[in-house]
Amino acid sequence: MPAKKLIIFPFNGNGIEALDCIDPGAFEFIGFIDDNFSGKQPSAGNWLVSGRDLLEKHPDALVLAVPGGPSSYLKRKEYIQSLSIEESRFATIIHPSVARGLNAGIGKNCLIMAGVVITSNARIGDHVCILPNSVIHHDSVVGDYSLIGSGVGIAGGTTVGKNCYIGSGSNLIHGISIGEYSLVGLGSNVIKNFPAHSRIAGNPAKDIPLKNFTTHG
Repeated sequence: MPAKKLIIFPFNGNGIEALDCIDPGAFEFIGFIDDNFSGKQPSAGNWLVSGRDLLEKHPDALVLAVPGGPSSYLKRKEYIQSLSIEESRFATIIHPSVARGLNAGIGKNCLIMAGVVITSNARIGDHVCILPNSVIHHDSVVGDYSLIGSGVGIAGGTTVGKNCYIGSGSNLIHGISIGEYSLVGLGSNVIKNFPAHSRIAGNPAKDIPLKNFTTHG
């Protein structure tokens, strides 16, 4: 079977790291699309960085959309939907080193990076990005549009709501729930439930006023 053409949106850290996850036998990387492409082409080297017209030039190409970070994660859904493409065009890219347990589910337009472990019955929603060496344990749920940093541990039966950001090095105890649109800061240890729109940090993690919250990580 010939390799499927692939476009990545945008040209950012997640997009660059996605290149390491692509199976060259399955996908032919065409280039990045970015709304500020003219200023980014010099740093892209031999990789093409183009405007959204690349989607029309390659109507058969699949798309991996991985926008957002700790300061812009709340707009991930908006950015992805702004592409205005059919759901069938979204690709899911999984690094070959990922360990996927029995009945573990992974949605569309997901990027799962090297060393990630997703164990039995865990559910990863659509438009989720999981950075290297994180572990999603049994029966846990990661909601749509969420970003999971590197080295994160999400224990069994825990639910991360949609459009959350879980900072690198954080650990979430078993059986808890993190409400949608919440941010967990770098290296936090979360041992209780938090409602939607929380800003969480510390050991043990607490809800932090936004003016005192750092988004790094």
